[in-house]
Amino acid sequence: MSLKLRLTIMSFLQFAVWGAYLTSMGNYLASIGMASKIGLFYAVQGVVSIFMPAIMGIIADRWIPVQRLLGYCHALAALFIIAAGYYGASSGEAADFYTLFTLYTLSVAFYMPTIALSNSVSYTVLTNNNYDTIKAFPPIRTLGTVGFICAMLFVNFSGFTLGNFDFNFSANNDFVSFQNTYHQFYVSGFLGIVLFLYSFTLPNCEINKTEGKKSLSDALGLKAFALFKERKMAVFFIFSMLLGVSLQITNGYANPFITSFKDIPEFASTWGANNANALISLSQVSETLCILLIPFFLKRFGIKQVMLLAMFAWVLRFGLFATGNPGNGVWMFILSMIVYGIAFDFFNVSGSLFVDQETNKSIRSSAQGVFMMMTNGFGATIGMIGAQVVVNHYVFNQTDITLQLEGWRTSWFIFAAYALIVTILFALLFKYKHKVENK
Repeated sequence: MSLKLRLTIMSFLQFAVWGAYLTSMGNYLASIGMASKIGLFYAVQGVVSIFMPAIMGIIADRWIPVQRLLGYCHALAALFIIAAGYYGASSGEAADFYTLFTLYTLSVAFYMPTIALSNSVSYTVLTNNNYDTIKAFPPIRTLGTVGFICAMLFVNFSGFTLGNFDFNFSANNDFVSFQNTYHQFYVSGFLGIVLFLYSFTLPNCEINKTEGKKSLSDALGLKAFALFKERKMAVFFIFSMLLGVSLQITNGYANPFITSFKDIPEFASTWGANNANALISLSQVSETLCILLIPFFLKRFGIKQVMLLAMFAWVLRFGLFATGNPGNGVWMFILSMIVYGIAFDFFNVSGSLFVDQETNKSIRSSAQGVFMMMTNGFGATIGMIGAQVVVNHYVFNQTDITLQLEGWRTSWFIFAAYALIVTILFALLFKYKHKVENK
C-alpha cells in the first residue's frame, strides 16, 4: 500500500470520528431534556482547543513519536465518548448533565489535539519520503472531509425500526435515526478505536533530538502576540475572533432546528425534516469544492475582499435558515448549505494564508497558533455561549411549537444581523491594498 494511500485512510478516519456526532449531537441533547445546554457542549471544544493541542505538541516533540501519540489520544477520546454513549443508554431521559458533560469534555480534550497531530504525521511522513507537501497534502486532507461526510450520512440513515436495526432513506415515522440518539457516540468511539489500531501501522516519525524543544509559551504561540502591536495584524486577529463567533453555531443548532419541523403536520413527512444530517452534509460537500476557488479569488481580489465575501456568506447562511423550511422552502436550506463553503473556506483557509504571508518566518507557526486560538478557541467559545443565550430565550423557553418556530427564525435573524455588523466594521476598519497579480 502506497504511503499516500495510508495517510489518506488516516485522514478519512480522523474526521469521520468527528463527523459521527458534531452536527447531530444537538438533536440527542434536546431529546433528553438538555436543549438549553447545547451551547456548552460545543463551547467546551473551543476551551480545550486553547491549550490541549499545545500540550500534546510538546509531548510529541520531546517524548512520544507523533503517530503513537495520535493513537493514544484517539484511544482515550474513544473510551470517553463510548462511556458517554453508555451513560446515555443506561440513564435515558434521566441523564445528569454534569456526568454526561464531563465524559464528553474528556473525550474532546483528547480528540481536538489529534487534528494537529494527524497533520504533523502527514507532513513528517511526506517530507521523510521526499514528497512535495504542498502538492501531496491537500488531496489527503480532502479525503478527511469525505470521511466526515460519510460518518454524517451513516448516522443519518442508520437506526432502528420498531426495535430492529435498519437503514432508512425516506421519511418513515417508525424509524429512529442514530442522529437523534446516543448511538452516534458509539459510532464515533468505534471509529476512534479503529484509528487507534491503525496508527500502529503508520511509518514511525522519530523524535528529533537535535533541534531545540519548544517551551509551553512557544507552543501556545505567546511570542506571536507581539503582532498585536501592528495595527493591520491586530485588526485582523480581532475580527478573526469576531467572525469565529459564527463558526460553531450551525453545527450546534442547525440539526435541532430542521428536525423541529417534524412536529408541524405540514412538514412532518418531508424528507428534509427527517434527514437533517444528510441535508447538512451538503455544507461539507460545498466546503470541499470551494477550496479550489481560493487561489483565484486571493490573487484577483486580495485578502480583504475574500474575507468580506466570507463574512457576507455568513449573513446569507443564517438569513436563509431564518426564511427557509423543509417543504417548498427547502431550496433556501440547500442554498444555505452551498454558501457555507464560501463562509468557512474563504475565512479559515484564506486567513491562514494571509497570516503566513504577513508574518516573519521565525514566528510564523506561532502566528498560525494565534489565528487558530482567536477563531476556534476564543471566538467559537464566546459564539456558542452567546448563541445558547439567544436560542434558549427565543426557542427553548417556549412550549408552543409555533412560538418555538418563530423563535428559531428570530434567532437566525439575530445571528445574521451580527454577521452583517461585523462585515461592515471590517470593511471600514481593516486597511489593506491588494495588488492584482497578472499571469
